[in-house]
Amino acid sequence: MPATPVFTIGELSRRTGLPVKTIRFYSDEGLLPPTRRSGAGYRLYDVHALARLELVRTLRELGVGLPDVARALARETTVRDLAVHHVEALDEQIRRLRLRRAVLRAVVKRDSELEEVKLMNRLAQMSDEQRHRLVEEFWTEMEAGLDVDPEFYARMRAARPALPDDPSPQQLEAWIEFAELVQDPDFRALIRHLSERQAAARAAGEYEQPGQAQREHWFTWMTEARAALDAGDTPDSAVGRALATKVAADSARPDQNPQDPGFRHALAATFADGGDPRAERYWQLLAIINGWPAIPSSQEELRFLLAALRA
Repeated sequence: MPATPVFTIGELSRRTGLPVKTIRFYSDEGLLPPTRRSGAGYRLYDVHALARLELVRTLRELGVGLPDVARALARETTVRDLAVHHVEALDEQIRRLRLRRAVLRAVVKRDSELEEVKLMNRLAQMSDEQRHRLVEEFWTEMEAGLDVDPEFYARMRAARPALPDDPSPQQLEAWIEFAELVQDPDFRALIRHLSERQAAARAAGEYEQPGQAQREHWFTWMTEARAALDAGDTPDSAVGRALATKVAADSARPDQNPQDPGFRHALAATFADGGDPRAERYWQLLAIINGWPAIPSSQEELRFLLAALRA
């Protein structure tokens, strides 16, 4: 019966490509006990030890720690169980790396100072519950002490950021920007002003809950403004004046004169507040975070419409 081949550490190194020092370390740690020793006391290893060494190398390359490798070799756990736990650990590590990448990208874009970097990192690490609480607290403050439309504000609260378990870099960056926006004092002052204006309109009996008709009007106005811009028309052109007349007529209550310049200027001021770029950005960021269809900017069309009303 042929003798079972055995290998020195040097021969194992040549066969596996692992450094002699690494193999000796594994052997000293008990992960690769020698099959026997030579007459001169050198450690010798058989083909089973070679296979064991390949398994050790594979697990280590996958990032499995030495204690877990030892447990697997001792049959205290299975390689499958090790893989399951390691996948979970890698998923968490990848999640954190993506968060870190999003923060660093934002730092590069903004040329941020240290304190802003700390804030962005804290925002990126928030849990779903913390994100929802941030939005809830924002809208609570926006309507505190005011008699506003509860259905309208319920819809505002319901539109919350919900990052997926595996968010894209764009979603993480959008979340950081969104969280900063709802904490910005100027933005909060803007939305609070809109809330106060709604409460005043309700008190005066002039409030009309936003509905499908209003949304359809707005879409039509923006479409016509876009067409006018593409055609090279100006706000004080015949096309611009016709659009202003249409907008005023669509918006006037029975007791209001759509031809009155004062009414048109007031209407323009209302649209300017509601169409503030920051308010638009709020919804654009939510769309990115939640994976909704992209919301294009209508700022150019709005500026045309406002200028037409004021012309």
